[in-house]
Amino acid sequence: MMIATTRLLLGAALFAAPVIASAQTPPPPPPAEAKTTADAYVTAAGKSDLYEINSSQIVLQKSQNAGVKKFAQMMIDHHQKTTAATVKAAQKAGLNPPPPALDPGATASINELQAASPADIDRLYLGQQRPAHQAALDLHQSYAAGGDKAPLKASAKAAVPIVKRHIAEATKLQGGSGAAGM
Repeated sequence: MMIATTRLLLGAALFAAPVIASAQTPPPPPPAEAKTTADAYVTAAGKSDLYEINSSQIVLQKSQNAGVKKFAQMMIDHHQKTTAATVKAAQKAGLNPPPPALDPGATASINELQAASPADIDRLYLGQQRPAHQAALDLHQSYAAGGDKAPLKASAKAAVPIVKRHIAEATKLQGGSGAAGM
């Protein structure tokens, strides 16, 4: 009985290993203080934009899907603009923000995309995009409503419809019509 149970568990573990290995890792959500405090908001928004730009650059190189590549280019273009708008608003608010940097969680997500096979890249990328954009939407909406610096509140409010559009586009692509094989 013990040998049969061991074999069953070993077989289940071997079967589950490829599924676990192909799971996507979304970047972590921003810290709670980023929803109300200018410095933390600027840092979190910068990390979010940098992740979007870097992940999308990888997908432009690896994806074979025209719809996904178009989405990735839109992510790069839009997130470069939102980064510039956030920096400008931060400076107007009297802050001198450092250049954006990735945190370990976003770096893990980027590494996962870099290691992905061409067959998996679209699914992994879009699987990361939706939760990343949901976290960004929460960040911008929260800061727009309760942030401590007016110029950044206005910038956060302006980012909300952009992020909502990204969520809608990613959802559409994940639905199957724009991302073959997902």
